Amino acid sequence: MVSFKEIRHFLINRETIIKMNSDNSAEMFPIVDENGNITGAASRGECHNGSKLLHPVVHLHVFDSLGRLYLQKRPEWKDIQPGKWDTAVGGHISLGENVEMALRREAAEELNIKDFKPECIKSYVFESDRERELINAFKTVIDGDIVPSDELDGGRFWPIEEIRSNIGKDVFTPNFENEFLSILFPEVKPQ
Repeated sequence: MVSFKEIRHFLINRETIIKMNSDNSAEMFPIVDENGNITGAASRGECHNGSKLLHPVVHLHVFDSLGRLYLQKRPEWKDIQPGKWDTAVGGHISLGENVEMALRREAAEELNIKDFKPECIKSYVFESDRERELINAFKTVIDGDIVPSDELDGGRFWPIEEIRSNIGKDVFTPNFENEFLSILFPEVKPQ
C-alpha cells in the first residue's frame, strides 16, 4: 500500500519535473529599444509568438585554453530550436535584472559557472521568424570541468574546425551560426 506521504512526494516531484521540462510562457521580459532602454514588458509567450517584440538576452561563449568552444545541447522540449547545439550560455534578461546579473545567473543555472571574467564582444539585434532579440554577447576562457544542468541535454568543447564543417547542416541554431561567422570568427568560411 502506498502512503499519503509517498503520493504527496510523487506529485510534488512530478510538478517540478513538468515545470522544468517546459518554458514558462507567462514569464515576463522587459521590452527594449535597440539601445537597451526599457520601453515596456511582455510575456515569453508574447515575445515568441511572431510579434517581434524586441527583448534582451545574454550569450556567453566559453573557450578553453586550447581554443575549443563549449556548446550546449538544447533539450527537445524548448520552444525555440529544440535539439540543436547552441551558445554555451544563453538566456533572457528578466524584469528587474541588468545585463551582468542575467549573465551570471544564466551561467550558474546552465553550466554551474560562478567564477569567470566576461569580456563583452558586441550587442546587436537578431531576428528570426518567431522573435526579435537584443543580444548582449560575451566570451570567457574556462579550463576545467563544466557541468551542464538538468535543464540542458548536455554539452561539450568543440574544435573550431569541427564547428566550421557543420555550419549550414542543421546541427546548430541559426543564432549561434550567425554569431560564430559574423562576430567570433568572421574570417572562417563554412565548408
